[in-house]
Amino acid sequence: MLPQTPASKICENKHRAPMPLHIRPARQDDRAALFNICLLTADSGTDASALFSDPDYPGLVWSVPYLDFAPEHAFVVDDDGEAVGYIVGTPDTTAFEARLDAEWWPQLAKQYAGRTAKAPFDAKVLDRIAAPAHSHPGVVATHPAHLHINLLPPAQSGGWGRKLIEAELASLRQAGARAVHLGVSPTNTRAIGFYHHLGFEEIERSEGLHLGKAL
Repeated sequence: MLPQTPASKICENKHRAPMPLHIRPARQDDRAALFNICLLTADSGTDASALFSDPDYPGLVWSVPYLDFAPEHAFVVDDDGEAVGYIVGTPDTTAFEARLDAEWWPQLAKQYAGRTAKAPFDAKVLDRIAAPAHSHPGVVATHPAHLHINLLPPAQSGGWGRKLIEAELASLRQAGARAVHLGVSPTNTRAIGFYHHLGFEEIERSEGLHLGKAL
């Protein structure tokens, strides 16, 4: 016979107050959330669901590999047990990309063999799986660490973006990184203003815009 849950415990669980938003290290069980957040912010911070034929595509490039290969530098904003924002990064971009070349992209090449682009942004991912891109060498030479950050609306106010950045910079600094960079669309003026406010400065502009900060 299964043990009965006391009525008092049921009542306690039913009326438990939601946990306030907080930052914590990312976990493997956040994997689905990282895929989802990345999709819902992949169009310069807005929902890209209509732009990818597979909802996992953006996360395969810009979020989930960090959960596997740099988990100590991955953090989330937790809203009552659910991740509603994340930041990921690595103190050594060159070493991280080399590891992806050896362990991440080959497995994706097998998994997604034969896929063709069916939606506007599919090629951004499928082309990268077929021929992995590497970071701008001049940017990496001066700013060897990098990061990615995305937040859903519940975490887009209250300073959670700044708090995530602070947690990530502290983590990268502790790992010995001397400077960090990130990429942002030149048209995403809101994000650019946010990064400038946190001390990031333009370091390179070609296909996109790279901002950097000394640590």
